[in-house]
Amino acid sequence: MPVVLGKQTRRVRFDMVYPCIVIIAVFILLYWLLKINKEYYVLAFFARRARATDGRFVDNIAPTLKGNTIFGNVFDLCGKDDAGTFRYYRDAALEIGKSYLIYAFGSPMYNIIDPVNAEFVLSNTTLITKSIDYDFMQPALHKGLLTSTGKKWHTRRKMITPTFQHNVLVQFEEIFRAESQKFVRQFEHEEESIVSLTELIPRFSLNSICETAMGINLDDMTERGDRYRESMKMFEKCFVKTFTNPLHYYGAIYKLFPINENIPYLKVVHEFTNDIIAKRRILLEEELNERRCHQLPDDDIYVNMKRRFAMLDTLICAEKDGLIDHAGICEEVNTLMFGGFDPSSIALMFTIFNLSLYEDMQELCYQEISEHIHDQNNFDINQLSNLKYLERFIKETLRIFPPVPIIGRQTSEETVLPNGLILPTGSQIMMHVFDLHRNPKYWDNPNVFDPDRFLPENSLKRHAYSYIPFSMGLRNCLAQQYFMILIKTLLCFILKKFKILPVTTSQDLVFHMGLTLRVANNIKVKFVLRNK
Repeated sequence: MPVVLGKQTRRVRFDMVYPCIVIIAVFILLYWLLKINKEYYVLAFFARRARATDGRFVDNIAPTLKGNTIFGNVFDLCGKDDAGTFRYYRDAALEIGKSYLIYAFGSPMYNIIDPVNAEFVLSNTTLITKSIDYDFMQPALHKGLLTSTGKKWHTRRKMITPTFQHNVLVQFEEIFRAESQKFVRQFEHEEESIVSLTELIPRFSLNSICETAMGINLDDMTERGDRYRESMKMFEKCFVKTFTNPLHYYGAIYKLFPINENIPYLKVVHEFTNDIIAKRRILLEEELNERRCHQLPDDDIYVNMKRRFAMLDTLICAEKDGLIDHAGICEEVNTLMFGGFDPSSIALMFTIFNLSLYEDMQELCYQEISEHIHDQNNFDINQLSNLKYLERFIKETLRIFPPVPIIGRQTSEETVLPNGLILPTGSQIMMHVFDLHRNPKYWDNPNVFDPDRFLPENSLKRHAYSYIPFSMGLRNCLAQQYFMILIKTLLCFILKKFKILPVTTSQDLVFHMGLTLRVANNIKVKFVLRNK
């Protein structure tokens, strides 16, 4: 006679078996996680691990920065403000002393502070895709030259490169002189003036970039220009907030929050650039109509125009040829506007700041300008090229205070670096220009300000990629010569008129993380009229 188990007996047996099943499942899961943890950093959101070509211990090639939690470096930046975020990377470079790894956001991040690996990355044709943090800039800049990749980047780069050639830049010197004159006139009626570089230099730079690159004078748009700059600053704060929040690295979550917060600032930014484009279209059409009246039937009205060249004109004419559409023009104008005025502002601010700190060097710059620039209202690029000491001073400023402190790339395939490190597909690569420029292996007394580092005989001894204020390689900054001419021109006008004395000191500076080099301070100097 079969035995029939009661419900209570079956429940007892199930209650005994169920915990065993759970325990076995947990052990299987732990075993699986332990096994794949050799290939993936499981707790760092399954970031695939870097390897070595010869089976060496990876930390012997690139040490891994110890995280603040068991989740690798995922939450290291949580709770940090802009200054704390900036300090995090500086402390890591000082602590480790060589290029190092971070595991966060589901991928390894290789942080480069040596020129050998920087050269490999920046000159590699397969490493032209920007790192993931550039994606968060797209609401403001869209996919222009700075953030695009692949065929689109190659096409736009080829299109825009001619606009920065020497024969074009020569035409801009007149504008640079005019804007520089306007700048110094603000202070020439006072014996002494306290000058806020943080407030006034960005306005000067934006005016210069708009009149040269866009062909638009901002004299009647000063307030709108100020709103544009302020809106870009607020967008940048949102960008840094996103950068320090690991949850925002996932697209669906990111779209729920920062975009809404950015909307008022982005509206101002895009309306300003759209107005610039619209104004230039009208002016260009007027110029072309005038030219049509004086041209023979076979002449090309788009070339050899007897007028000052504007970079925006290249894009508008390319649109007529079907090479770019209006959206593409907006992308490149947004990129040129921000990429033009912001880095040049930072370079100018810190150069003037350093002139105030080093009185003896300032005097050498002044003497050199007095020797080579006789007619302040009528000098050209060739005369500026004779200012060798001033150029070394500017270069040393860019070493100490690089306008773009971090350059990012992303691997599109498994990549083997010169040191034998293998980075998996999707790895982030950050070249820390700020730390690279202070690497004691390549710079003696790196925190000492010394323009003579850039004497030809001293520069020959250094690795070419130990100094990259404008990046290097395939995606180097097209505007570096433009910036140098702009900076030299303004400094000629300032130093001819004034001695520069310090107000803000180096000890006062508090650096902030940003799209470019930021400080919490309002950097100020004193202009004192020179004796005639």
